Amino acid sequence: MSMQGRIGHARGSIMKRALGVQAALEWAFRVEQAQLELPVRRGIDEEGFGFGMEYVLIQRARLGCKVDGGQHKMGSYTHADAEIIAATVAGMPDSLGGIRMAISVAEMARAGITPDWMPGVVPRCVAVETKQNQHGERANTIVVGIERVKTRGKWRTVEVLACPVTWRPHPEQIASARRGYDDWWQALDWVRDGLLVGGMLREVEVMATMPKVKPWLSGRHKPTMGAPTFP
Repeated sequence: MSMQGRIGHARGSIMKRALGVQAALEWAFRVEQAQLELPVRRGIDEEGFGFGMEYVLIQRARLGCKVDGGQHKMGSYTHADAEIIAATVAGMPDSLGGIRMAISVAEMARAGITPDWMPGVVPRCVAVETKQNQHGERANTIVVGIERVKTRGKWRTVEVLACPVTWRPHPEQIASARRGYDDWWQALDWVRDGLLVGGMLREVEVMATMPKVKPWLSGRHKPTMGAPTFP
């Protein structure tokens, strides 16, 4: 069913639109253009569903019984379910990144993107610096010592040269990107659970479907033999 398709009615009851949590977020923030309203924390030590599910209930009460009762889109309305989704995201707990993660989840949904976990990227050992001459590109070397060697019956002093190397991209860059994806996945899992527990969506049904967990561990993206692996 199209994300923007009409929601049908059967025997007087609403036929809900079934969406995975990522699709639901994209519908709310990208299609309905819901805005993220970040409330003031009640207490720094409180956990559970972040700012408390009562905040979401207040949002629902503010919206009343209108199906399309939003206030943010110019010339049109924001669907009430989209407002509830946005309010749930706004309650992201500090343990999952709090306001910073809430904003990140909303903006990625608005752009319709998934965090870049650097698929297929493998660190390569390369020279730190290179130079170009008539023979092509050459790695820069540095003097790391002095040795005396005997050649053709004579002792000579020679420089011991080495080529400094590094990993590009650095393994920590890849690991950081994948931690970012994992943090985003955990945040979506929390939003999904919050919407399911809250049970306040009228015309959208959030399904159990989730983006792939640690997709870099799937067979299609296994690193080449001998390459570093990342959690």
